[in-house]
Amino acid sequence: MTALAAIDIGTNAVRLVISDVDANLESRVVQSVREPVRLGREVFIEGAIREDTIGRAVEAFRKFRTLIREHGVAEVQAVATSAVREAANRDIFLDRVLQDAGIEVEVINAQEEARLIHLAVSRKVDFKDRLAMLIDIGGGSVEITIATRDNILLAESYKMGSVRLLQILDEHTLGEERFNQMVVDYVDATHRRMRREIGKQKIQLAVGTGGSIDSLADLRATLYGKNSNQKITAPELADLVGDLEGMTTHERVERLQLRPDRADVIVPAAIVLKAIVERAGVSEVLAPRVGLKDGVLLDLAQRVFRGPSLPEDQIIASALQLGRKFAFDEEHAMVVARFAVEIFDRTTHLHHLGAENRILLEVAAVLHDIGYFLNVSGHHKHTYYLLTASPMVGLSPAQAAIVANTARYHRKSFPKTQHEHYRVLPPRDRVTVSKLAAILRLADALDYEHAGKVRGIDVRADADGVRLILKGDGDLLLEKWALAKKAALFESVLPGRVTVET
Repeated sequence: MTALAAIDIGTNAVRLVISDVDANLESRVVQSVREPVRLGREVFIEGAIREDTIGRAVEAFRKFRTLIREHGVAEVQAVATSAVREAANRDIFLDRVLQDAGIEVEVINAQEEARLIHLAVSRKVDFKDRLAMLIDIGGGSVEITIATRDNILLAESYKMGSVRLLQILDEHTLGEERFNQMVVDYVDATHRRMRREIGKQKIQLAVGTGGSIDSLADLRATLYGKNSNQKITAPELADLVGDLEGMTTHERVERLQLRPDRADVIVPAAIVLKAIVERAGVSEVLAPRVGLKDGVLLDLAQRVFRGPSLPEDQIIASALQLGRKFAFDEEHAMVVARFAVEIFDRTTHLHHLGAENRILLEVAAVLHDIGYFLNVSGHHKHTYYLLTASPMVGLSPAQAAIVANTARYHRKSFPKTQHEHYRVLPPRDRVTVSKLAAILRLADALDYEHAGKVRGIDVRADADGVRLILKGDGDLLLEKWALAKKAALFESVLPGRVTVET
């Protein structure tokens, strides 16, 4: 068994879990700690984390560091979500935690948060081939994820977390009826957007995560005499909203034994959950008692025992979902992706890029033409815009930037530092983009007419360059011409020349 630790810096609290994990990824929790450091209220009001709050957070991390040492933890992964993401002084906060407590924190985007929560839920809940909606209600945001057991189809983040909504309620004194209507209006907009993405597919399973949902499931068992705190039915949720709204925060603490920092936010969280459940048309919400920290721990364990790797199936599924959203030519996209990967594999001694970049090339190839959705003219630039505006599950911001730039340069101008989006990349990533774009141009040329005339290729690479031997229908003159035209970038960034034969 190896001791591993995961830390979740949320809007309402900072959480640590330490577990002993074996090579089969089975784990046993040996320490779980929650420190009530509410970062979100200040960030959502003032835009930054106050100095005294930073001090409390650093003190919490010092406690964590002591526990981590006591348990002999081998690896630690710490992540921060919406409150830290939005803080103007987030870099100062992260540096203080690193310098004073020795713990490095990664600020993750909403798509990565959804992936990690899905990872934890899919290990605990039996999906049974059902289409599921995962609802994570945090302090700063609500993450709604549509997924199967294996893949995320849609991941969206909405700024209607419980701390944020509580702030709106306190600041504007909207009154119960107006506040409830505001939440319903927000959820309606969310539901319409979700429906556009998943069409007529029916949600068959709803799963809720986050401290507020866990507390609601506990209250369901306590108040209504149920023998399980693993789910909440829709009628029970409606009753809970009414009961909670009828109490003051103090009464929720005294009568329901809620923590003060849960007693105030649980009402907006319950209202949001009730509205989502009604719009989704589900009869109950499962509460598997897992959350982001559990997904972080499992992700860390996979890296420790199985080595670092990208979730390839999830990334490709996410890319296909995005392509379909923008009505791409799927047949052409998959042909180009197949050729791109084949050329990549046969020229590794020339480009010296690893498995991670192979996946990034495949994604760029799948999505290289989605810019047609906006305009035929300059579609490569529109592709870049759409990719930067549409984060994909499984890709870090740095990886997504490589994909977007690679797709951007599948035609027309070579990559150049006069282009700001290319210039701001780290030097190593600029080289990677140039190599991947060079391969993508060749692959795209092989299906120049989008007609599948080239059925296969034989790639022969040596010290003199690359020979592409085409197998297909007819004389393939247009494909040969396109390859000759698009070979220039390949020949400028990789050694040797490109020659084409049939």
